[in-house]
Amino acid sequence: MPLEIERKFLVNPKKWQPNDEGTQLKQAYLSLAPNPTVRVRIAGDKAFLTIKGRSENISRPEFEYEIPVAEASGMLKLAISEPVEKIRYEVMHEGCLWEVDVFSGKNDGLILAEIELESEDQKFTVPDWILKEVSDDSRYYNSFLSERPFSEW
Repeated sequence: MPLEIERKFLVNPKKWQPNDEGTQLKQAYLSLAPNPTVRVRIAGDKAFLTIKGRSENISRPEFEYEIPVAEASGMLKLAISEPVEKIRYEVMHEGCLWEVDVFSGKNDGLILAEIELESEDQKFTVPDWILKEVSDDSRYYNSFLSERPFSEW
């Protein structure tokens, strides 16, 4: 079974700046916890349907499938919560890929970085532009942000 092992961090905007244009993402949820989370995402000129199981520590089952953008646009209209919009930047740091998300809309002002790992105990170096880890804080899950945006905290 495919497994996502991910750690999430707040980014210091005074120390991190984008190095390219990034990729515009728009995503919405068709199902939320306690059921499996079902997300539809349009990322640039591609689209994906993702099903995520319940988290255990920083791991959870994840199944992701590329779908036609036109179908994803239709699925966005079926969302049970507000879409989440952000620009994603990919940043290499000491051999590891970090994805930095700069949120907009109702989540404007939030910048998160994620790193996907091969195992929960994988070692990596935290960049100096990281403020703190929020992997265990469900408020920073995109599914949570779709229902309770950062601007409303």
